[in-house]
Amino acid sequence: MHVLGAVGPEATSLLERVAPRLDGRVATVESVDETEVSSRPDGVDDAYALGEDSWRAAGADADLEGLLDDLSARHDYALLSGFPEAAVPTVSLGGADAADVVLEASDADGVDVDAVVDAAEAGEPHVTLSTLVERVKRSPRADRAGAIATFTGRVRAKDAEDDARTTELTFEKYEGVAEERMRAIESELAERDGVYEVTMFHRTGVVGDGEDIVFVVVLAGHRGESFRTVEDGIDRLKDEVPIFKKETTVEEDFWVHDR
Repeated sequence: MHVLGAVGPEATSLLERVAPRLDGRVATVESVDETEVSSRPDGVDDAYALGEDSWRAAGADADLEGLLDDLSARHDYALLSGFPEAAVPTVSLGGADAADVVLEASDADGVDVDAVVDAAEAGEPHVTLSTLVERVKRSPRADRAGAIATFTGRVRAKDAEDDARTTELTFEKYEGVAEERMRAIESELAERDGVYEVTMFHRTGVVGDGEDIVFVVVLAGHRGESFRTVEDGIDRLKDEVPIFKKETTVEEDFWVHDR
């Protein structure tokens, strides 16, 4: 799911102009004051109001990242209005500050909507394991599948008790080549007997201790071929896809391929 933000005056109206130009399912998320959301009764952590055509929600632990995780399984785009701190490509209107400004304009009328659409599609997508599982479930061959096997790779803080703690990893892809090679591996694995869909995703940029890095998901007829294909998929991704890793520990930084 591609994510784009807008901040400043008329941010919401700008995103309303952008949404019809996007090809796929679009979700919008607007930052609102607590008084604008239905209150929760005492003792209730999360409250929902569900109608035939709409719903509202209020919760104690509302979190943008968690909401994006939920949306990514069912949407192709998320448009955020009024979240300057979000680390997503953001359009700044009227000089408003944001963490990752990709376009600036004095007001919404001065924005090239085509440029906004390009910015929405240029950034790394927001992908979770659920995103990929839902994707393979929609396969036209899903009615023949009795197994979905997955692998999640995450940042390991330590390999041994005496190791210096790893605080983050930084990943860089060989642009174009890495994606092309991953798609080729997916296609080759999906040609196996009893395997119907294979999809993989590897994050780039900075990934912190304990966060997810890479996913492999296999839709197959039976568990045996699904387990074997997941293992082969992650092994081939690590061996064949040009992704470079820098490790940051409490003591030093180093590129792993230099070691």
